[in-house]
Amino acid sequence: MENNDEFYFDTEELEDIIVYYLELGDFNYADTAVSYGLKLHPNSLDIKIKKLEILLEWEDYNTAKGLINELKGSSMENTDFLVCYAKYYSNLGNPKKAIEICQKALELKEEENFLHNFIADEYVNLGDPFNALKHYRQALKEDPTDEYSLENAMVCFSDLNKNEEAITFLNEYLDEFAYSEVAWFEYGQYYFNRKNFEEAIKGYDYLLAINSSSVGVYANKAACYEALGQYKKAIEVYEEMLELEYTKAFTFYKIGLCYKASKQPTVALNFFQKSLREDPQFYLAMMEQSYVYEEMGGMPEALHFAREATSLNDNNLDYQKRLAFLFIDSGKFEESLSCLKKLVDAEPSRFYNWYAYSEVLMLLGEYEEAVALLNNAVKVHNRAELYYQLSNCYLNLREQEKGKESLFHALELDPSLVSDMQKKYPFIKDEVKKAKAKVKKKNSEG
Repeated sequence: MENNDEFYFDTEELEDIIVYYLELGDFNYADTAVSYGLKLHPNSLDIKIKKLEILLEWEDYNTAKGLINELKGSSMENTDFLVCYAKYYSNLGNPKKAIEICQKALELKEEENFLHNFIADEYVNLGDPFNALKHYRQALKEDPTDEYSLENAMVCFSDLNKNEEAITFLNEYLDEFAYSEVAWFEYGQYYFNRKNFEEAIKGYDYLLAINSSSVGVYANKAACYEALGQYKKAIEVYEEMLELEYTKAFTFYKIGLCYKASKQPTVALNFFQKSLREDPQFYLAMMEQSYVYEEMGGMPEALHFAREATSLNDNNLDYQKRLAFLFIDSGKFEESLSCLKKLVDAEPSRFYNWYAYSEVLMLLGEYEEAVALLNNAVKVHNRAELYYQLSNCYLNLREQEKGKESLFHALELDPSLVSDMQKKYPFIKDEVKKAKAKVKKKNSEG
């Protein structure tokens, strides 16, 4: 192509070249090879079917439809064409038609494993796990080593709540294919999801006996020991994992969590620090350090690591809440405001976000800002606490009438809070008697 040389290839050679590029996912080169092939063999059905495959990958359904109509008369006995024809309808969101075409293709007795998986996937798209399961099992009969069919069959059993049938199916499969990693993994997951951690560990142990380098399986096995509260054993499994891994930050972090759960904060801290040496931006380990320091009474360190972790994971609301609490706890009210604003913006339906934000604004003497905030808050939450706060703000701003009005409303909503509120906001003290009398009068008139 680079030298504009022209060579002759027969159709089989050209098909091999096109398939090579299709498998690479390089559809432009595959299309170039198709064009070259059709120049040499303009009537080749097989090359035209490959062209159809490329059009479907490009989602050029109008051109694909024209080519399907051209090929239909001569290719209804060609499995590759029928697969493309079915894929056309599948991509257009018509699974029933796709299934119908695949059923015709099955009559040709070729690619049966692939076709059963195709049909099963379409039944999944139709929300029909019962029929999907039938075809995944059929696909597995055609190729017992097909991991895709096996995994999806287990998903269908789960969707159908057929737990007993699932484990019977899996045990029968393992009787025949005792060295199947996927089957042992599914066995482990089946029992893990049912909180039978001892049995799950057995499954993971069989898998690790077959393939001792399955890093993810060590993590699952360790999680079982954690769930059983056997942290020492969990740590041993994580240590085995460390010998295999390239990215160790997460494993050090998990070991740290085990030591934390075992009430060994100093050792836990050591492992969280190891985790951060591996990955200095690993915010999970940072936040855990913050918790451990807080437990040990090291509040400045707790705040430092919470601040670092939150800066790396700014959208995490739990982190924002924690950071706001630590700022307030250490008297850094001004710095807590940005966290509190994010919480109010992200979760306006949570009453406490508004309450805490306005409380801090009042502590800072920002009464006008607090009034603006509280007037928005009461639109979402008609709560007495907010009206007590509003009353306090107005009275501090010497807007007596508005202060009285808010206090009257607060007492109407919940008079039982008044003694606590008077302690918090001494400004409202003098007005409480008058407001109470007004409420009493209104009730007696009512």
